[in-house]
Amino acid sequence: MALEHAILVSLLEQPGSGYELARRFERSIGRFWTATHQQIYRVLKRMEADGWVTAVEIGQEGKPDKRDFTVSATGRDVLTAWLHEPVQPEAVRHDLAVKVRGAAFDDAAGRAALIDEVTRYRTEHEDLLARYLAGEKRDFPDISSLTTGQRLQHVVLRGGIAYERMLLDWLDEVLTELRKES
Repeated sequence: MALEHAILVSLLEQPGSGYELARRFERSIGRFWTATHQQIYRVLKRMEADGWVTAVEIGQEGKPDKRDFTVSATGRDVLTAWLHEPVQPEAVRHDLAVKVRGAAFDDAAGRAALIDEVTRYRTEHEDLLARYLAGEKRDFPDISSLTTGQRLQHVVLRGGIAYERMLLDWLDEVLTELRKES
């Protein structure tokens, strides 16, 4: 997936400024597709030049004017074409998994350090799961009345929740194995 497609999806969900897009990436989309503020602004400029998005200047009192972006008909066509393309399985790169395998060749001190790292990593993902669950409760309190778009947003969030739960289970298993005496 290209950053352009993630931006198109986000702007179709809700038009906004580059700053607002960057905040959305930090808050939700960023767990599936990351981008810096600079990348988002650079890609928005290119998308505007290509006619995929349009921008309107909005004056703000006491602040610099902002540019509010929306998806153009061309942008919708680009997104539709991309949605019809087949998706290939992603190659997974997971540094921690390689470290766990490498622990077989390390001494007890190295495994103890890895236990600390896995514990720290687990805490981060436990916190992320809690944020996902809080977001689900906040954003989807009544799933019986969701629109199609909201249902699709919710199912993506549920995928993130399921992934975090699976990862926490795996990390618990890793910790159990690392703590065993050889």
